[in-house]
Amino acid sequence: MAPLVFLHGLGGGPAVWERQIAHFQALGYRCTPWSQPGYGGSPLVEPYTFEAIAAALARDVTEKSVMVGHSMGGLVAQEFYARYPDKVAALALCFTSAVFAAGTAFARQFVAMRIGPLDEGRTMADIARDVMPAQRGRIHDPRGLALAERIMAAVPPQTYRKAVELITQFDRRADLPSIAVPSLLVAGSDDATAPATLMGRMAEKIPGAEFVVLRGCGHLGQMDQPEAFNEVLERFLRRRL
Repeated sequence: MAPLVFLHGLGGGPAVWERQIAHFQALGYRCTPWSQPGYGGSPLVEPYTFEAIAAALARDVTEKSVMVGHSMGGLVAQEFYARYPDKVAALALCFTSAVFAAGTAFARQFVAMRIGPLDEGRTMADIARDVMPAQRGRIHDPRGLALAERIMAAVPPQTYRKAVELITQFDRRADLPSIAVPSLLVAGSDDATAPATLMGRMAEKIPGAEFVVLRGCGHLGQMDQPEAFNEVLERFLRRRL
């Protein structure tokens, strides 16, 4: 079985995948919850770009692996595949997108809403309490929200600032038709950050991609509905690899 590499999002860390690691390790998969540069005690990379982040990941991925990316982790997975396709056995792009609409009013508002509180002297814990409740869906595990808030509170402010700015520059839409590995896209019906309608259009551009919408699930995804998420990913892995 190909190893699984789990890639966390902007306000995340390796622990966002704890329910997935336990599940898939019990099935015999080798699992690596990877810390992006600047997260989990790992040093930042300079320049802080998707290219540099992908290069850091490439140094740690020594064999062909399934890249499972949540939110910003989905962007990293796409960047990694574009640059290191021989290291990728399959892609699971979860609650994510292929572009962040750089230069748009939405992107500017996103940066202002996320960075503004830090400029006002608020802490990451304050931001986590404000941001995370709105990220869950109607059908969610309450433990998921508590976990998400705890993880986001531990993200270094410097890393968070850089990551917020970086994701607004991402655009891999033109590369979607060139993806030639088994691909799974998972969306949440209640996800306002990576809407299911947009993820559906993204899936249509990837040859042979599978697209699943978890009903009542929000952007917290694998923490909102861990059992449902695990079932979808497990089914994909058994069928396609």
